[in-house]
Formats: sequence, C-alpha cells, structure tokens
Amino acid sequence: MNTTTPHSISAEEFVSKAEYDKALQEIALLKHQINEMRRLIFGSKSERFIPADSMDSEQLSLFDTPSILEESQSSQEIQYSRKRPIKEKGAPVRVEIPQHLPRIEKVIEPDINLTQYRKIGEKVTEVLEYNPGHIFVKKIVRPQYVHLETEKITIAELPALPIPKGNAGASLLAYLLVSKYVDHIPFDRQRKILKRCGISISKSTINGWFIKSTTLLELLYQELEKQVLQTDYLQADESPIKVQDPNKKGALHRGYQQGNRI
Repeated sequence: MNTTTPHSISAEEFVSKAEYDKALQEIALLKHQINEMRRLIFGSKSERFIPADSMDSEQLSLFDTPSILEESQSSQEIQYSRKRPIKEKGAPVRVEIPQHLPRIEKVIEPDINLTQYRKIGEKVTEVLEYNPGHIFVKKIVRPQYVHLETEKITIAELPALPIPKGNAGASLLAYLLVSKYVDHIPFDRQRKILKRCGISISKSTINGWFIKSTTLLELLYQELEKQVLQTDYLQADESPIKVQDPNKKGALHRGYQQGNRI
C-alpha cells in the first residue's frame, strides 16, 4: 500500500518577517499608485496649478509610502467654543428724503380738549408717497373783440402747437417718446396706462402723434449728425436694428446705432 509522505519544505522557501512586511508595503504602494492613476485618468480634472513650495509637507502625493498614508489618513476631532459678540440694536437706517421734493403737511392734533395745554414742540415724521402721472388740460381762452365803429373782429393769435390742429401738447408727446425709447414702454402699454388715468386714446391716434413728432425732430437729428461727423472718433453699436426704407416698400434693412466720443 502506497503512503503519502508529507511535503518537505526546504530552507529556501522560508521568508523572513522583515521581507514579508516589505512585500506587503510594496503591494500597498502599488495599489495606491494604481488608484491614483485611475483617479487622474477617469476622475474630474482641474487646471489649477499648485507650486511645489506651497504644498503642505503632509499632503499626499502619488508616490507616498503606505506608512505616510496611514499617518495622513488619521484624523483628530477638535472641539472648541467661543462667545458670540452681541450687537447692539440701534435705530434703523432710513433713506434720506431730498429737500427739493414738495411737502404736503398734515397736522394731527390730540383728540382731547387742549384749552388747558401749552404747546412745547412737535414731532415730524416724513413718509415718501407716490402720485401716479395724471393728465391735465391746458385750456387756451382767446377773447374776441369787435370794433365799435368798423365792427372789425379782433382775436389773439393761437400759440404754435407741435401738431397743427391737434390736441396733443408738447409735454404729452415728449412723455410718449421718452417712455418708448428711454423706458422701453411700447405704445400699447402706454395706452393702457393712460386709460387707467381716464384717457382713452386709439392706436391710430397715438401712432399718428408719433410720426408727426419724429418729423419735428428731423432738424435736431440733422444737427446731431453734423456734429458727429465732425469728430475724429466714432463708435458703432453692434446691436442690429431693423430699419424701414421708403425706397423699399415691405422690406427692412439692417442698421446699427451710431455714437461719437468727443
């Protein structure tokens, strides 16, 4: 009967404790390098550059030994307490109201009999209020006179109006144009604003006012264009604007805003 003899271990197969620990450290180092390479290849990247002299001496690097890794990964919890400064509550800071604004004074007397009291002062509280834009009518009255002998009728001439035979004053036309081109409020919204003030203006009427107002500004445009062309430095706004061309009906061409610097 065949019997199996136990395997005999030679002296060359024995590994010392120091060599075994060194092999474990090399394996851990290789695993760490592989993980770092995977993180650099597949992880998120940053363009930030950190100089070598500004790096922390304990910061991890690609070639840290396992002993350093174990020391750097250890954490220490530190707790401390501090006293929170108590801010004293003062009077609230309010917006300073300009002195040029008109004041409407309202005096509120105590609801008691003041015959036995003497006034020693007063407290004033100012509050900002807003009165929505209101429309008013400038009524021009021109009396007519007749000469007693010749019976010739005399009347003062009507002041020049921005739109002849129109009922829109210069202040209203200026408000419509400023609201459209400075405040960027379309005419449709302006019509709604005026309607809330009790004035109903049709779309065709307000468009007609606009066309005639721009005709009045043509002389001002020509003077501004003359001054702009006389300067030695011009600027152009690259924002395109669709411009109507009277020579091309039904078509718009691309235009640009032009400015100057003196």
